[in-house]
Formats: sequence, structure tokens, C-alpha cells
Amino acid sequence: MAVKKYKPTTPGTRGMTGYTFEEITKTTPERALIRPLRRTGGRNAQGKITVRHHGGGTRQFIRLIDFKRDKYGIPARVAAIEYDPNRTARLALLFYADGEKRYIVAPLDLRVGDTVISGPTAEVRPGNNLPISNIPIGTLVHNVELKEGKGGQLVRAAGAAAQLMAKEGDYAQVRMPSGEVRLVRQTCYATIGQVGNLDHGNIKLGKAGRKRHLGIRPTVRGTAMSPRDHPHGGGEGRQPVGMPSPKSPWGKPTMGKKTRHNKETDQYIVRRRGKKRR
Repeated sequence: MAVKKYKPTTPGTRGMTGYTFEEITKTTPERALIRPLRRTGGRNAQGKITVRHHGGGTRQFIRLIDFKRDKYGIPARVAAIEYDPNRTARLALLFYADGEKRYIVAPLDLRVGDTVISGPTAEVRPGNNLPISNIPIGTLVHNVELKEGKGGQLVRAAGAAAQLMAKEGDYAQVRMPSGEVRLVRQTCYATIGQVGNLDHGNIKLGKAGRKRHLGIRPTVRGTAMSPRDHPHGGGEGRQPVGMPSPKSPWGKPTMGKKTRHNKETDQYIVRRRGKKRR
């Protein structure tokens, strides 16, 4: 997929880039596989904002995606590659041999007319879903399960891929896109290949309105607020953030402060994520 540049007829289109959509083969979603999206604007049942910077955006339908891939041994033909407004990756519409239709996250190099299958006896080809125990070491995978039968939870964004590093006992070492090496049970399933739409990271929105179309509202700097609204606010003129550390709007340390407290799964992390190596 290529990235197109817009002619700078307005300040907003100067430097703006977008998708060419040359890989898209079907423009309307499968009617049986969509549901209306209920918008909350970041508010809970009491009407209070619990997630900031949410609101607005273009109306969208949720696509029902098969992350479990539990139709073992039944081949499916790729009928179309579609756009999904709710995620960065593309979707592949599968027509199974028994007549059922399902969406999956489209891996790189998956084309219309290809055949994919799920199960322990599947070949190691892009789009096929296998137990990690049956996948050779060094293979790139995505849509990785953490609990057997729960469905893929990891590595589902555009261009993402995890690599199978080693196998020992009941667990395998999987290197995530962040660089973290994690233990995953070999009975868990993963899909072969890298997620498609590699050029997503090269897209430049170009204007604030395009961010609003995505449902993302503006973020105000803490130093621009009053002291009652933010710990960084107030003062005559511009002020530095101050010591001992920058604060969140609720007075908690931020900018580098580690917030992970899940001790139950610490034992499954072999190597923490760090700065990305170039």
C-alpha cells in the first residue's frame, strides 16, 4: 500500500498525507457482521467524564472480528479485503466451506482468493492459525493468545509482528513489537505473518479537524490551566513544571513514572520492554 500526498490548496492540506486504498476490494461492510457503535463521550453511567479527550467523531459501525479462529479444520476463502474505521489494520472477509462468513485481521501479503485454515494441522502460511507448539522458532506471528481459547489479545495493530524466540517445557518465549520477551503457553494459538497496512505510521493528519473526525478532542497543557485545575497551573507568566517531578491532573507523578502493578504476571516477563532498537 502506498501513501498519497494532497495538493496544498489550503493550509490544512499542506503536508497532509492519506491512504491510497489500493488494497481495498470491497467498500461496504458485510451487513451480518456489523453492529451499531454506542458512543459514551468518555462518560460513565453517572455522566461524569472518566476518560478525557473523547467525543465527537464520524459515525461508525463495529465490525465483529473473529479473534478466536475456532473453526478448526474448515478451509476458508478470502473473499475481500476491507477498511475498518475502528482499527489501524485492514480486515479480510472469509467465506468458510460450510457457508459461514467471518472477519479476521488481514496479515501482510494475504490476497483475495487465498485459502486460510485454523487448527493443529494447518500449514505455516500467512493467515493460518496454529498452536504455538506447532510453529517453528523464528516465525513472525500476530493475534497471539494469552489464555487458551480466549482469542488473540496481543499484536493486532497495523504493521505489528511478534517473533517466536524459543520453546522450553510448557511455555514459549515470544518477543513483542515493544521488545519485551514474554512467556506464552505453547497450547495458545497465534496467526502466522505480520499485520498488514505497514504505511499507517507514515500518515500525517495535517489538521486538527482530522483528529476530531477520529473522535479525539483537544488536550490542554497543564501549564495553561489555573492552579485549581492542574498542579502545573497558575503563576505570573510562564513557569517551569517544577520539582520534584511533573504531575498528572490528580497530583500523581508522571512522565517516566512506572505504573505497572500486576505482580501475578511478572513471572511471565523474561525481558522488559526498552527503547526500540534501530
